[in-house]
Amino acid sequence: MTHDLYDIINRRRDVRAEFTGAPVPGEALDRILTAAHAAPSVGLTQPWDFIVVRDRALREEFHAHVSRERDVFAATLDAEAAARFARIKIDGVLESTLSVVVTYDAGRGGPAVLGRHAIADAGLYSVCLAIQNLWLAATAEGLGLGWVSFYREEFLRGLLGIPAGVRPVAWLCLGPVSRSHDVPDLERHGWRRRSPLDQVRHEDRW
Repeated sequence: MTHDLYDIINRRRDVRAEFTGAPVPGEALDRILTAAHAAPSVGLTQPWDFIVVRDRALREEFHAHVSRERDVFAATLDAEAAARFARIKIDGVLESTLSVVVTYDAGRGGPAVLGRHAIADAGLYSVCLAIQNLWLAATAEGLGLGWVSFYREEFLRGLLGIPAGVRPVAWLCLGPVSRSHDVPDLERHGWRRRSPLDQVRHEDRW
């Protein structure tokens, strides 16, 4: 079983172009969200919510916003980087079966959150742990997941009616895929390469 976990970790990919649009079984989605909800959280606050987005019109509106933000980023690049970026697909919002938006409520469990008094971002870290659980569970179910980061938080908050004070952290595209690449997209397209562990490992001090 330990080997299975490591295999899932290493097979996990940020999927964009390979979604088929086929249905996601309800039982599988329940298992995935249950795994996300089982993540550790500071002060046991569980400061996340999960919005399952299926509506086509909402997804089209979000996709149009993402496309505009892609152009904003592209305009900041030099010619060589822009040429590389032009080959990279940044989302699967319309191709995926559905999306899951994960949010962070800093007020949950307050005002005195055990373990957060010295590290204000500990609640946000907790949400990221839930996202990682969700991602690994999706991989274990044989589904693809892609994290879309080309958006403005205020736009997404308004689009989905997220209350003031609740922060949208991730738009995750989810669904069956035609294949899973051995090499991550950004490496395949020459954007960046992974660094080896020995470059980032330290003992006792930096």
